[in-house]
Amino acid sequence: MTQLVDDRLDPKLLRLIGVVLLGGIMGILDSTMVTVAAETLGREFHTSLSSISWSSTAYLLALTVTIPVTGWAVGRFGVRRLWLFGLSVFLVGSLASAVAWNVPSLTGFRVVQGLGAGIVDPLVLVILARAAGPSRAGRVMGMMGVVLSLGPVLGPVLGGVVLDAVSWRWMFFINLPIGIVALALATRVIPADPPTESRSASRLDAMGLVLMAPGLAATVFGLTRAGEQARFDTLPVLVPLVLGVVFLAGYVAHALRVRRVAPLIDVRLFASRAFAASVLVQGLVGVATYAGLFALPLYYQMVHDHGARAAGLLVAPLGLGSALAMPLTGRLSDRLGARNLVRGGALLAGLAAFALTRINGDVGEVWSGLAGFAVGLGLGAVGAPTMGALYRTLPPEKVPQGSSVLYNLNQFGGALGVAVVALVLATAGVGRTGVGESAGGFHNAYWFMVGVALVILVATPLLPGRPQPVSSGGGRASLRTEGVHADG
Repeated sequence: MTQLVDDRLDPKLLRLIGVVLLGGIMGILDSTMVTVAAETLGREFHTSLSSISWSSTAYLLALTVTIPVTGWAVGRFGVRRLWLFGLSVFLVGSLASAVAWNVPSLTGFRVVQGLGAGIVDPLVLVILARAAGPSRAGRVMGMMGVVLSLGPVLGPVLGGVVLDAVSWRWMFFINLPIGIVALALATRVIPADPPTESRSASRLDAMGLVLMAPGLAATVFGLTRAGEQARFDTLPVLVPLVLGVVFLAGYVAHALRVRRVAPLIDVRLFASRAFAASVLVQGLVGVATYAGLFALPLYYQMVHDHGARAAGLLVAPLGLGSALAMPLTGRLSDRLGARNLVRGGALLAGLAAFALTRINGDVGEVWSGLAGFAVGLGLGAVGAPTMGALYRTLPPEKVPQGSSVLYNLNQFGGALGVAVVALVLATAGVGRTGVGESAGGFHNAYWFMVGVALVILVATPLLPGRPQPVSSGGGRASLRTEGVHADG
């Protein structure tokens, strides 16, 4: 007779989740918090906003190119040692950024921060996925999703509070006490794990790194520039995008034929329908989330004439809705699977985005706030079950690589969502016309979010089905997912 595995979240696991999220939240907050300080930094260093923007761009690019190397380094050095190293690098970068004396020094120190975040951020997924196991993946990913949802919303708000109360340098100093506590707790809570590969068997795929790192960096940079310029048809956008595609295509060809070393990312993972569908849907969640986080604050500022802080607070319902939905739907997905939950979440997000297309400037903010909250609920109901499905079907030895892919696609999705919405708003003349036409431009942006929700709905049948208990040695049970083994 089959006996189900004890899948409760025991105190030891809850302590591990808390410590890991404490360390991981710094990078999530920092990447968005600094964006509100551009004007202050420009005055401080007597330079243009475009020069200041390089400090954020450098952070993002350093993070992007470090993520795939982290997937390799897990097997080479072990998770615990790598986690402590990544946190230490991030703290050194934070301290150095806090004492920066000009734009070049700030940009360079932000690169150090980005390198640390590129190690820590994907390790959050790796540590929690390994600790949770297949039977608890949805619940643990749902808890992690609360941080992922609230981080981009709270970052700008916290940044504004810091700038109003103290010096801009405290946006970096604030990481030090949090990081020191996270380091101290990590040494006690994160279990020591030996490297899983020998030195000879874990050589770095140098050629893969040469192809992948500039490919990822160029693609993210091109999308970021497209968002800044609200155009895709300019050389500063097209050149990095084309170079990024060429380098990434070269990496795919290399990864398919390399034999002597393990590729940084095994592209054969995408042969699994479950894996490909999960990372695609999660990338689309990034597109829709950041599209909303970019469009809604501008809507409140341009249509309702609110200041930056008020606009940031008014967009908080989107993050709150996602944060509320993720733990609940993640828990349900451990029993019900992802498909129906994702289908319901995409439908709710699409209907809420459609409601935003019907709201004009003469409608009170409470209605757009409720619609934003519903968008967040829907996207949260998509995100946690999708991540849970991914980690229930991914072989344990592929968890670091899968986490790298998932995190990078979320980065791409966020950059793409911002770029497309910026282009849509610019095409509609937002910022150059009156209130009525600006509201119409925002309607076009919300229609884009409706379209993303529809694509998620179309992709939903490709997700893994309901987890099924199967007996294992000793009368215990593990979890199997319907529809996974048939497609590799």
